[in-house]
Amino acid sequence: MKKIYCIGELLIDFVAEKQGSDLSQAFEFTKKAGGAPANVACAISKLGGNGIFIGCVGSDPFGSFLLETLKNEGVDISLTQLSDTFTTLAFVSLSEDGERDFVFNRGADKELKYNANLRKNLHGNILHLGAATALLGGPLEKTYTKYLFDGLTKEMFISFDPNFRSDLWKDDEETFIKKCMPFVEKSHLCKFSQEEAQLISGKENIEEACDFLHTVGTKIITVTLGKDGTLLSMNGTKKIIPSIPVTPVDTTGAGDAFIGCLLYQISDLGNFDPVMKDFSLLEKMVATANKAGAITTTNYGAIVALPTKEQL
Repeated sequence: MKKIYCIGELLIDFVAEKQGSDLSQAFEFTKKAGGAPANVACAISKLGGNGIFIGCVGSDPFGSFLLETLKNEGVDISLTQLSDTFTTLAFVSLSEDGERDFVFNRGADKELKYNANLRKNLHGNILHLGAATALLGGPLEKTYTKYLFDGLTKEMFISFDPNFRSDLWKDDEETFIKKCMPFVEKSHLCKFSQEEAQLISGKENIEEACDFLHTVGTKIITVTLGKDGTLLSMNGTKKIIPSIPVTPVDTTGAGDAFIGCLLYQISDLGNFDPVMKDFSLLEKMVATANKAGAITTTNYGAIVALPTKEQL
């Protein structure tokens, strides 16, 4: 089984449950561990895979809580860094149907420094670049780009999830799109939401969006469509893979559960060639990943809601 290195932010989600999707109306918040790449690493580890998280948290009680949470889920945190900068915080408000409103207070995640000693361990493994904050500048952005280069030179399977958050890119979406392009170009697999696929491609029609994104360079595209499933596109073939019916209470982490489950299945192959060529194989994997994402929406919080292998 391949190792899966997940690069990016680990943060505190302060979640206001069932208080509407407008943060200005929320009064009570619950502390939960979050951050998309950390969620993905946990999703992988909970399924029995080799999830490795690389990120930075503050040397404060929140950072300690986050590291302990990942450790308890079986994630390898040996490459995580500590900073004097305070741990990154996100405030999330949830409506009755699980939809969200975000506000970020960015801190230590941006301080992640590149570790050149890691290169010798990367060859032939999987690299997941799925940080919402990675393209916002600071050492993290430079580190992110260097690990992309390492992934290419070390023959890794590279996965990219742009994790667009409108609160982070107010009035500067063009910069976000421009910064995403090298990752779309070089990654084997790109996971988009419908909004992200439309935004980055400039195409309203999802199939046309996939066609454009393939011309940029990525070979495999998944576009998650919520309750409608996932559009899978590879080698000129497109198909919507249905999900399972659930009653969602919190959609936080659903996309991370999806991509974590998909990468776990790819890591279990031991060889990346089949997944790059066999659409029917990938279709089955996406169906399982859809189930993981759906199950995650039935509980509050991202990490605690991620399914185990037995639940799938």
